[in-house]
Amino acid sequence: MAPRAYWKGTLKLSLVSCPVVLYPATTAAAKTHFHLINRETGNRLKQQMVDSETGDVVESDQKGRGYELRKGKYVEVEPEELESVQIESNHTIDIESFVPSEEIDQRYLNHPYYIAPDGKAAVDAFAVIRDAMKDQERVALAKIVLTNREHVIAIEPLGKGLLGTTLRYPYELRDEDQFFDDIKSPKITKDMIELAGHILHTKAAHFDPSKFKDEYETALKALVKRKASGKKIELPEPEERPSNVISLMDALKQSLKGRGGKRTAVKSHARRATGRQRSARKTHRSTTRHRRAG
Repeated sequence: MAPRAYWKGTLKLSLVSCPVVLYPATTAAAKTHFHLINRETGNRLKQQMVDSETGDVVESDQKGRGYELRKGKYVEVEPEELESVQIESNHTIDIESFVPSEEIDQRYLNHPYYIAPDGKAAVDAFAVIRDAMKDQERVALAKIVLTNREHVIAIEPLGKGLLGTTLRYPYELRDEDQFFDDIKSPKITKDMIELAGHILHTKAAHFDPSKFKDEYETALKALVKRKASGKKIELPEPEERPSNVISLMDALKQSLKGRGGKRTAVKSHARRATGRQRSARKTHRSTTRHRRAG
């Protein structure tokens, strides 16, 4: 049985519409969480709001919202004033455009949601919209109001349903130049790149999230279980950081030890990989031009 819907409304594509429901695609329920407790009594602690200047406890009826104009100077905004600018949801996801999926910058992706038809009567229209998107291989962009905020949402087919991912606004992203401008451009030899490329080849795999293991979460659960049973917690010895410094070329060569990575094989693989990459790029460009022309 599906959990309670997070949002209910209508998905619209021009004059075609159908009732849909949204469910959060992620959850943190399985993660280990801790509470603050009183060491002496074992009771859980409650937090209180305190005036930063006087140190007095502030009761709930004294709490307000303020925007900091300058250091220590706030303008208070009343709840009803906030309501005057809140966007009322018409509970409609109105598709505005379709874009190639590869054009969406991964940094804009925010929260994912599952979108499903709401009731049997909605299935036909839902399937029409979903399957049309599959044929076109495009992602729909629409607007949706969630928690009094308007969001842009990217919608794409996922199995029998749709995946909707809210997108960040440009002002929420930091400019990469401020982090990358100081990166130097050292002279790297062709041999180094070929060796690194061979290491990458030996680690080639397919994306399989079932292999992701949260070792820290597993260790936390084991720690809590051991502590609850009254067993002693053995603290590990601090690891010593390696102090030996080796050259980049030596590190690359040592990485290939035991992998049968001979120099001739490396060069041969590099040439084959380069040929495949060029062929793949040509095919991709041809397919992209054909898709855009259609």
